[in-house]
Amino acid sequence: MAKVKVIAKNKKARHDYFIEETYEAGIALKGTEVKSIRLGMVNLKDGYAELKDGEVILHNVHISPYEKGNIFNVDPTRPRKLLLHKREIRKLIGYITQKGYTLIPLQLYLNDRGLIKVQIGLAKGKKIYDKRHSIAKKDAERRIQKELRQKQKMY
Repeated sequence: MAKVKVIAKNKKARHDYFIEETYEAGIALKGTEVKSIRLGMVNLKDGYAELKDGEVILHNVHISPYEKGNIFNVDPTRPRKLLLHKREIRKLIGYITQKGYTLIPLQLYLNDRGLIKVQIGLAKGKKIYDKRHSIAKKDAERRIQKELRQKQKMY
C-alpha cells in the first residue's frame, strides 16, 4: 500500500451522506496554494464538486492564503478543476444525472510521490432518520466495546 499523508478530512461527509464510490483525483492549483496545503491550511467542510462541460469542478473548498505569498495568493474559495480520466468522468455523469447523487470531497492528501490528491465520494444524502440510526449504531458499538474492556479487566 502506498504511503500517504492526510492533510485534511471531511468528517461530516460520512455523517451526512451514504458514500457509494470513491475516486482519487488530482487538483489544479495556482501560485502558493500548494504551500498552504502542505501547511494544512485547508477546509473541506462545505465543499462539493459539479460536472460542467465534461470537467469536474471543486467548489467551496477553502485554502487559506499563504502568509509569505503576497501578490501570488489567489482567492481562497475559487473553483478548482479536478483531474480525472475521461472514462471516470463519463461514469460520474451517468450517476449524477440520476436523482439524489452528488460529489463531495472526503479527504485531501499527499501521495507517495509528493503529489496533492483529493478523494471524492459519489454520495447520496441521508435523511434525518438515517442519521439517527447511524448515531444509535455507533453508540451501541461503543457500549459493547466498553463492556468487553471491563470484562477483560476482571479476568
